[in-house]
Amino acid sequence: MNRIVIFLFLTLSSVFGEPVLDLKAFNEKKLQEYEVVLVNFYADWCRFSRQLHPVFENTATLLEESYPAESKKVLLARIDCEDQQQLAQKYHISKYPTIKIFHNGSILKREYRGNRSPQDFKKFVDNLLADPVIQFTSLEHAKKLEDQRKKGMLIGYFEKEDSETYKVFAKVANVLQDDCEAIVGFGNVSYPERHTGENIVFKDVENGYAPVSEDVFLNAMKNYRSLFEWAHDKCVPVVREITFMNGEELTEEGLPFLILFHKKEDTKSLKEYTDTVSRTLMGQRNSINFLHADCDQFSHPLHHLGKKPADCPLIVIDSFKHMYLFPDYSEAHMDQKLLQFVKDQNSGKLHREFHNGPDPTNKPDEAATEATIAMEKESIFKKLMPSKHRHSFPNRDEL
Repeated sequence: MNRIVIFLFLTLSSVFGEPVLDLKAFNEKKLQEYEVVLVNFYADWCRFSRQLHPVFENTATLLEESYPAESKKVLLARIDCEDQQQLAQKYHISKYPTIKIFHNGSILKREYRGNRSPQDFKKFVDNLLADPVIQFTSLEHAKKLEDQRKKGMLIGYFEKEDSETYKVFAKVANVLQDDCEAIVGFGNVSYPERHTGENIVFKDVENGYAPVSEDVFLNAMKNYRSLFEWAHDKCVPVVREITFMNGEELTEEGLPFLILFHKKEDTKSLKEYTDTVSRTLMGQRNSINFLHADCDQFSHPLHHLGKKPADCPLIVIDSFKHMYLFPDYSEAHMDQKLLQFVKDQNSGKLHREFHNGPDPTNKPDEAATEATIAMEKESIFKKLMPSKHRHSFPNRDEL
């Protein structure tokens, strides 16, 4: 009976223009119609979801003052995961409430994890909608901005600010603003770089880890998807840094971690690790996340393995059940040994050999020795997973 009442309430709310849209399969296309959409994936039985409902509605009312509905700037929506199970599965929902972010029609990897108040939601949306593109006034100014960049940079050379090509560039820069800086020049300022037409260039930071240090976009500039995929490939590093700020969202990607622990100033080992990952491990990217971590910041996992920051660099797999230490870092970049380490984790061999000794082999010279069996400890990074104090989880009693 209660579920029927709730369903009728939400349906009537949608009909009479309540500020939060109830999304279902038939109106999912609404996600593509606004610059920013925040979607609350909820379950009626979850107390945290029930607490969020009035806050989300008040947030929508507050946002309406700055971003009227007709502007198509912002939409707040919600999905009842019990009723819309296919949508919940499509977006990999594992906890309630989960607040997903859609930016110019693309779902962001990160979720909203800030304070759940109307003011904090609005501040978050304001930042998303702020223009991240800096306009340079001369090529000398552009060079100065390039020299000051802290991460990869997208550089646009356009004829006019109101051109369709620039609008696409600006959308891509907005979605990727966490990963790339963006600058742009128009008219006479950019003319020397437009001999063959409007132009978009990517430049990585010095000693960066993008697939290429510099590249030119050669496809149709009005094609948002094509430009986004090209820029994403350049801006988002193959090897990402894990911190206490992004640890939870990385665990929610559901893949084990392959982590290089290194001193912050030790860029040599990070470069070697990134090169090895790019050369030999890209075929495993759907089964494991490639990460690096500051071993001073994450000293606790090292102590758990009987190591200390002075022992870095070290390479570790954390499967969220167990941690495995790569036996000899000096061999990590030789003969695809890191690839075999990952394959042995995926097959269960690391766990099996730690507890039962080396697997039997018909080739005595290939038998594993105790020194080459990876050390196993209980997972530490599982503690970064979503907290029971902010979420409820499917197939469990309410927490």
